[in-house]
Amino acid sequence: MIDLSPASLLGAGAALCSMASFMPQIVKIWHERDASSVSLRMYVVTVTGFALWTIYGVLRGGWPIVVSNIVCLALSATVLVLKWRFSRHGKPAGADA
Repeated sequence: MIDLSPASLLGAGAALCSMASFMPQIVKIWHERDASSVSLRMYVVTVTGFALWTIYGVLRGGWPIVVSNIVCLALSATVLVLKWRFSRHGKPAGADA
């Protein structure tokens, strides 16, 4: 049965906002082929934080925490990968010519 308590709805809303927050950044980087404005340090810390939250959720048996943080981990890691890929002023890494 689905838990529709205020706390669960609040948590679901927070998880959806967290997950959705990465999409504009990913789309912008992908379209512009430029990630120079993305802070590498910030995303390393963000990815680390989501990894730790995922582990915490597993240890506590909090599957909503695990699922939402795995999604956020994947999305923030995508930004990190795109930062690496487009780190040379819009050129994919290795596209020196």
